[in-house]
Amino acid sequence: MNADIEKNLGEQPISSIMATIKLKPHDLVAHSDEQLTHKMVARAMKGRRLTPRAKSKVLNALNNAVGKNYTLKDLFTY
Repeated sequence: MNADIEKNLGEQPISSIMATIKLKPHDLVAHSDEQLTHKMVARAMKGRRLTPRAKSKVLNALNNAVGKNYTLKDLFTY
């Protein structure tokens, strides 16, 4: 494992987007068509590095929940 990869990247823009829209992690899980867990959403909001597949699940769930078309660059800084 590469020790140079930072795993904790600080609060991500998804956290402020969800706060503005007044969504909770459970709302994303409920609107997900894929297997999205509360833990994935919590990790995304806190800035824990996610796999590309997990990031796309979070993105799809948010887009389903709000009816907008956010991109990965809107939600994550990495």
